[in-house]
Amino acid sequence: MFRFFLFKLLRALMTIILVVTFAFIVLRMSGDPAVIILGPDAPPQAIDAFRHAWGLDQPLWDQYLRYFGAIARGDLGVSMRDGQSAITLVTERIPATLELTIPALILELIIGISAGVYAALHRESLLDRMVMAGAVVGFTMPSFVLGLVLVLIFAVTLDWLPSGGQDTWMHAILPVITMSVGGIGILARFSRSAMIEILGQPYIRTASAKGMPWRKVVWRHALPNAAIPIVTIAGFMVGSLIAGAVVVESLFSWPGVGRLLVVSVSNRDLAVVQCILLMVAACMVLSNFAVDVLYGYLDPRLRNMNAKG
Repeated sequence: MFRFFLFKLLRALMTIILVVTFAFIVLRMSGDPAVIILGPDAPPQAIDAFRHAWGLDQPLWDQYLRYFGAIARGDLGVSMRDGQSAITLVTERIPATLELTIPALILELIIGISAGVYAALHRESLLDRMVMAGAVVGFTMPSFVLGLVLVLIFAVTLDWLPSGGQDTWMHAILPVITMSVGGIGILARFSRSAMIEILGQPYIRTASAKGMPWRKVVWRHALPNAAIPIVTIAGFMVGSLIAGAVVVESLFSWPGVGRLLVVSVSNRDLAVVQCILLMVAACMVLSNFAVDVLYGYLDPRLRNMNAKG
């Protein structure tokens, strides 16, 4: 068990280091923050002074080592735009992003898994075909296209819902739907495939042949075993929701972390971008770790194997 958790911890740290390193290099190769923040008409003396003040005139390897040294001390940097702490700017936006991602994740899990399981239990029926057709449309349609269609229908044509902002709970309806539709389609397809595979196993037929009620067979034997691949996909949904927030928050003028990332990238606000990417990487690592823990509860074979390790 100790080796298992040690391996997961080392893999998590390597993932975070690679993400931060990639962002560090790409951001510094994509443009000079001094020119973008001060403007192309700024005098050379001002640009040189800005670079010196922020250490941008130092070799890249020196900037990299100083940056990781600061992270080790818990210092995630200061915004070049307004001088505030990067972690403060990001944490101020987290509640707004959670207002979208948490309801979207709940909708994905409830609707996606329920639709997929129901379609598997009614395989080859008209309802099964309708669910799968809707799932295909859902996960193939880009979120920005879906968002624009929803705005055109419900905000412009019908005037039922606001098209942007964060003033009331009604402002969150269209962004949440936009973020959740793709995940619902993916979960529905995977849930259906997992259930169909499990329902074809010999132990399911044996339990049914022994006279066990079909509903009990599904709840006691089919669903727990089908949950293992479903949990894997659900774990990745966390990362996809955070990535989707970048597009959705920009489309609906929602003041969350995703919109802050877009603004910070365009301004080359290095500390803020790196702080957001570090947070996203940490969320992905934690969600994958939670999936590994759930595996142990859902499949005793994995739990026993890890205990022996």
